[in-house]
Amino acid sequence: MSLMINEIYYSIQGESSLAGNPCIFIRLTYCNLRCSYCDSEHAFYNGEEMDIKNIIKKIKRWPCKLVEVTGGEPLLQEQCIKLLNELIKLRYDVMLETSGSLPLDKVPSKVIKIIDFKCPSSKMEHKNLWEIIKDISCHDEIKFVIGNREDYDWAKEKIYEFKLNEICTILFSPVFDLINPKKIVEWILKDNIPVRFQLQMHKIIWDSNKLGV
Repeated sequence: MSLMINEIYYSIQGESSLAGNPCIFIRLTYCNLRCSYCDSEHAFYNGEEMDIKNIIKKIKRWPCKLVEVTGGEPLLQEQCIKLLNELIKLRYDVMLETSGSLPLDKVPSKVIKIIDFKCPSSKMEHKNLWEIIKDISCHDEIKFVIGNREDYDWAKEKIYEFKLNEICTILFSPVFDLINPKKIVEWILKDNIPVRFQLQMHKIIWDSNKLGV
């Protein structure tokens, strides 16, 4: 039961409604998308095989019960579901960051899923799998990464088309160093749309290109 692991590290949660909390990150290798603004290209191929037992052993050295499994795209690896189940069994609070391009039906119900549906500027909009909405729970969160006005209008349309705000919290996040965050805030306030604005806190605290933070 091994997975290809890109990195495991202890930091703070930089995004989502849990931003600011200490968190252990388990980054899995491989991704089925190639977003134009990707900030984790190092996870496309690089990594080492680790079995779940050794992954658990490594994370137990940190005094933290919040864990995020991320990527790349973690659900590409079949053993990811077994890892999630093991973390839940060990009473960790578990988050899963995943694109909106793969099925979610096998993800344990206790996992907090952060679903990153791709906006047009990512060039991966065509990969969004909208039927997975049925598997999104009220404790999950849907994220839209906004790079320009087109992305904002498109995301706003999708919120109302699929009534996403009636399902869970909706996050709007700017593409780092591509758009002035103030613009997105002004659009949100003008339109009074039901979303939560966020910044990537970890990129403000540390060098945005630094790994393991």
